[in-house]
Amino acid sequence: MSLDTRVRTANVVLLHGQPGDRSDWDAVTARLPGSLTALALDRPGYGDNPEPAGSIEDNARWLLDRLDHEGIGSAVLAGHSYGGAVALAAATLAPHRVRGLVLVSSVGPGCLTAWDELLAAPYAGTALALTAWAVLPWLARKGLDHSPAGTAAGTALALLAGVHHRHGPVWRSFLTEQREMFDTLDRWTARLADIRVPALILADPADKVVPISTSHALCEQLPCARIDLISGGGHHLPRRLPGAVAARIGDFADSLD
Repeated sequence: MSLDTRVRTANVVLLHGQPGDRSDWDAVTARLPGSLTALALDRPGYGDNPEPAGSIEDNARWLLDRLDHEGIGSAVLAGHSYGGAVALAAATLAPHRVRGLVLVSSVGPGCLTAWDELLAAPYAGTALALTAWAVLPWLARKGLDHSPAGTAAGTALALLAGVHHRHGPVWRSFLTEQREMFDTLDRWTARLADIRVPALILADPADKVVPISTSHALCEQLPCARIDLISGGGHHLPRRLPGAVAARIGDFADSLD
């Protein structure tokens, strides 16, 4: 099957978190049932996407344009972490383009912490982002030799070691999105009751990045949502437990037919 045909028949579109790139979903797409065809995308500001990072709305409108470009009328949107906010915004702006939502360890109501606020601060946030993204990928590559794959530490290090943006600095993408969450995330979560497409929420109760209370709030506020808790994966469920995530996406997508 050609790439063009595969993309145009995609029925699941996968959105990575912050930071990250489309490879975060590789192990999930390899395990999806044969009835599904998936398209994993680099969001603006990450991977091979030439566009700069922007707001949640910028991401959602970019996504809808990308679906048009690929000839995809509607699809299940699966978003991890920050990618969940992008999926929710797309469903708000164009519900007819979204057959269903899979929100994996997604940001949402009550997810922001004092640490997030520091990372978004006018001066401290810039200094932290510059320092972190100058040092962390190098440290992560060194640390991979001592952290087995599949462990929480190994997964986090692999993500940091591979994160990149070929068209600009990752620290700027990270900082832009961090500040954006404080500016407009509440505006999108206030509209959750308007999103009436089916939604599946996947989360680990032990997630240290997005509290489990956020996942429960998403389930309570989205009219057509259910929650499925998966233990043992932490925040990075697509990388740590790809088989479990793929099986649940497959069952959910099949239930929409």
